[in-house]
Amino acid sequence: MFPEYRELITQLKTTDRHFLNLFEKHNELDQKIKNLELQIEHATQHQIETLKKEKLALKDELYGLLRQATVS
Repeated sequence: MFPEYRELITQLKTTDRHFLNLFEKHNELDQKIKNLELQIEHATQHQIETLKKEKLALKDELYGLLRQATVS
């Protein structure tokens, strides 16, 4: 995710607790969605779509924080 911001992501994960929490939550959702799609865990298609929307919202927020950090 966001390879052009790799160094900044590493920096923010160590200096910004909010960024770190969002990043970890995004990764957890990503893994959960993969497990559901592979039917390792069970869920309805609606539940999977809801998780995907939540993950996308987190990604958007992370991107906003990255953009804000490059302006600062």
